[in-house]
Order: sequence, then structure tokens, then C-alpha cells
Amino acid sequence: MAADQRPKADTLALRQRLISSSCRLFFPEDPVKIVRAQGQYMYDEQGAEYIDCISNVAHVGHCHPLVVRAAHEQNQVLNTNSRYLHDNIVDYAQRLSETLPEQLCVFYFLNSGSEANDLALRLARHYTGHQDVVVLDHAYHGHLSSLIDISPYKFRNLDGQKEWVHVAPLPDTYRGPYREDHPNPAMAYANEVKRVVSSAQEKGRKIAAFFAESLPSVGGQIIPPAGYFSQVAEHIRKAGGVFVADEIQVGFGRVGKHFWAFQLQGKDFVPDIVTMGKSIGNGHPVACVATTQPVARAFEATGVEYFNTFGGSPVSCAVGLAVLNVLEKEQLQAHATSVGSFLMELLGQQKIKHPIVGDVRGVGLFIGVDLIKDEATRTPATEEAAYLVSRLKENYVLLSTDGPGRNILKFKPPMCFSLDNARQVVAKLDAILTDMEEEVRSCETLRLQP
Repeated sequence: MAADQRPKADTLALRQRLISSSCRLFFPEDPVKIVRAQGQYMYDEQGAEYIDCISNVAHVGHCHPLVVRAAHEQNQVLNTNSRYLHDNIVDYAQRLSETLPEQLCVFYFLNSGSEANDLALRLARHYTGHQDVVVLDHAYHGHLSSLIDISPYKFRNLDGQKEWVHVAPLPDTYRGPYREDHPNPAMAYANEVKRVVSSAQEKGRKIAAFFAESLPSVGGQIIPPAGYFSQVAEHIRKAGGVFVADEIQVGFGRVGKHFWAFQLQGKDFVPDIVTMGKSIGNGHPVACVATTQPVARAFEATGVEYFNTFGGSPVSCAVGLAVLNVLEKEQLQAHATSVGSFLMELLGQQKIKHPIVGDVRGVGLFIGVDLIKDEATRTPATEEAAYLVSRLKENYVLLSTDGPGRNILKFKPPMCFSLDNARQVVAKLDAILTDMEEEVRSCETLRLQP
């Protein structure tokens, strides 16, 4: 029997028996069995169509024909490792270099964002000769042991904070210590990093790197105040460290105004290392690290080869090139600006209409809606958010929550998400919120039923 013909209940039972419960499903109370996808739409085993507001991995759209064709055609000819000379890897590196500041001109290809961040950590330590890392609170940088250690989102629930890890406040101007009414939140939050660095140095620690997502996503779809990264980089470099910009969730034109989210911080800001993943391969396992000549030379000086069996393969690079071609051909970066602005406007109207919507923030097609219980305290509306995404799923919209309070509605759809999709999604959101306000008066009644 074909997998898409097996009854949903049987598939769920098999999964529960064979797959670890640590590998969680979306909507665990009633999982969706997806058998097909195209563009910004996903289809279940009954043929029902869902608007996908979750998948920033299917960057240019699920199963984009040009990307699928590129992989298929190259697979028919050659797929081997990067130890053989081949045009695809150098062509791809050249195309990526054209999108980045000229200082970022050396590339390493890998399979996942976790691998990319792990290599970035190695590069930083070799270059600086230091070990310690400064990260933002609630950050997540990957599932490898080295990255769990620098991800407060994970390590706070596991073995705790290592002595070589130093945590700075998330630059959140809605919930953090320096909010929208602060005269200079960028400087205030950067000074917090300076304080963390100074405290570490007083203990004899030496900083190798500052890691940050250019727009913190797991932290709650945060938009750091402009100028923050430049000031942080100054403090980190003065301490002998490097700045690592994690673009895995937010790069490749998603922010619309720029190709890379770190560019929102100003044209003069250039990270020392940039990591890429997820959207880079549109679902194919591709990742990349870009860095400067001095950082790369220090790594090479060890004499230890960096080899990744599948990273930079002809097929992976053909896929990566196809994604860049589609972004350009279909003008998806400009599309993200126009559709994202429209979606922000519609969501802003919801903020005026519904008291539960405390904040709407974002840029391009990276948007967060912060749900609150009370305007004065801004207490996260966690259960309401879970109830809302469950109701949206019943209305054929796939959306997820994130943030420390799991109360942020997280919009990061495929880049082909349309104006009409925005209208449909917000209309359904509005209807559900209105229904909640009319019929639901306490969190107790919002608890999801098994």
C-alpha cells in the first residue's frame, strides 16, 4: 500500500511505535497528514488545501519546478563529493559572493544550519585563539552538542549554562528592559553585551565570538533596533572576538528590503562570519558558511582538512543556483516587501480591533504577532495562542507559535505567499479572534481538548 493511501490513524500509530516522541509533530492533538505540496499550499490525504504560513524552508515555494528540474537533471549526470573539480561549486560560490559585502569572500558548503553554526564556532575559535561565546537569551542555533551549549532556548532545560557561555539580554523593545519609549535602545542593549563581556573578562575568560540570528526567531520574531549590531561588534572585536550572523531562518531576501537580514543594521555593518541554511536549498539539504580571508587563513593554518561528504556536491550546488535563479526571475525579494507590508497593515488593523494583539512586528515576510493577556503587564497569552493556531488549522491555515511564552504567532511563509493569501489568512484570524472574544472569557475554556 502506498504511504499516501494508508489511513491516517494507521500512520500515526506506526509513527508512535517507531519514531521517538522527542521528534514532535505540529498540532499533536490532531496531526495533519500531508501528502503533497506546491507553492505556498500543502495538501492532506483527503485532498484538502492548506495555506502554509510556517515553511521558510520551501523558500521559493514547495516543489518549485525549476528547482526540482535542476536537481533531477544534475542527478542524472553526476553527484559526487567536492574533492573533484566541478563548475557548480565555484559558480554557486561566485553567485553568493555577489550578494554579500566583498569582505565575505570565502565559502564552505555543508548540509544543515546546525553544521554551518558548528563550523562557524570552530572558525571563530581558531582565528581568535579564544574559547568563550556570547549569545542572546532565548537563542537557538542548532541541535549539535556544541550548539545546544550556546542555545539558551535548549540548555536551560538540559544541563544548564556552561562556564564558557555568556548570555546577554534579547534586544526586544516590546518585552525587554529597554522598550519602545527608550531614547536609544540600540545603545542600551549593546551596553548590556559590553557588561557581559567585561564580567567574563574579570573572571579571566576570553571571548571568541558573539552569535546572533540577524532577526531572532525562536526568541519571538524580534527586530533588533538599528545600530545595535554595529555597537555590539565594536565591543566584541575589542575583546578579541568575532561577530557571527546566523541567517539560517531569515536570509535570501526574506526581509524584502535587503538580501540579508543583517543589512537592516546599516550598510557599514559587516559580520566576520555568516551562516546559511534552510531556505538556501528550498528543502534540499544545503548550508553554507561565508567568512573573511583572515578567518579562513587561520583555519587553514592548522593543516587540518575540512571535508564534508555531501556538502558542495554537484546536485546541492545545482539546487542552490536554481533557488537564486528563481529569486531573481520571479522578483521574490521585491514581492516579500510588497506582500509583507500589506500583511503588516492588515495585522495592524487586528491590533486596533482585538485587545489580545499586543504587538505586530516584522519586516518583509518575517512577522510576529504578540498575543497578550493584559496591556499593562504584557503577560503572554500562551494558551490563547495555542487555541488560535489549532482553530486556524481547522480553517486550513498552518501557522505556528514561538517565543519564550509560546505566544507569538510566527509568519514565515514561502516567498510566493500572495496578497490574496494575506487577505484570506487575516480574515480567518479576525473571525476566530472575534469568536473568542464573544464566547470565551477565561483561559480555562481555551484548553485544547484531546
